[in-house]
Amino acid sequence: METVYLKGTPCHTYGTLPEIGSKAPCYTLVDKDLKDISCLDFLDRRVVLNIFPSVDTDVCAASVRRFNKEAAGVPDVSVICVSMDLPFAQARFCAAEGIENVTVASAFRSPMFAQKFGLQLVDGPLAGLLARAVIVLDEDRKVIYTQLVSEITTEPDYEAAIAALKK
Repeated sequence: METVYLKGTPCHTYGTLPEIGSKAPCYTLVDKDLKDISCLDFLDRRVVLNIFPSVDTDVCAASVRRFNKEAAGVPDVSVICVSMDLPFAQARFCAAEGIENVTVASAFRSPMFAQKFGLQLVDGPLAGLLARAVIVLDEDRKVIYTQLVSEITTEPDYEAAIAALKK
């Protein structure tokens, strides 16, 4: 269990992030077209998992925009933006914002994703949603970078995540 904060109010997660050097759990999520996507769809690529509560908040939307611009330009990298939002909301956001370089994915059918990655908020106003985190995986799903953002209303450290991709 980890503690994060929402405007200073403590919230707790179910479990902890995967450790650096460990193999990330496999996952199945739903893309904006209601199709299943899994970790197996991204073999032989580095993956950035940009995980957040909802694309309908300013900070979450900003992280999708920023990773769409930054990490998507790195060769052989896939950026997957994961939330509990329904695929319809994700598709609407991407269309309105011109987001084309990242994959948005919903965990709404996959509560085990949140638990396996230690990111399900179990209490506080956002209970049931995902905590804000960035996890970078190498081509073999080995975890090479993690950040659990301690204050949910702040953006992740983009530069550190991008630097991990380029190592």
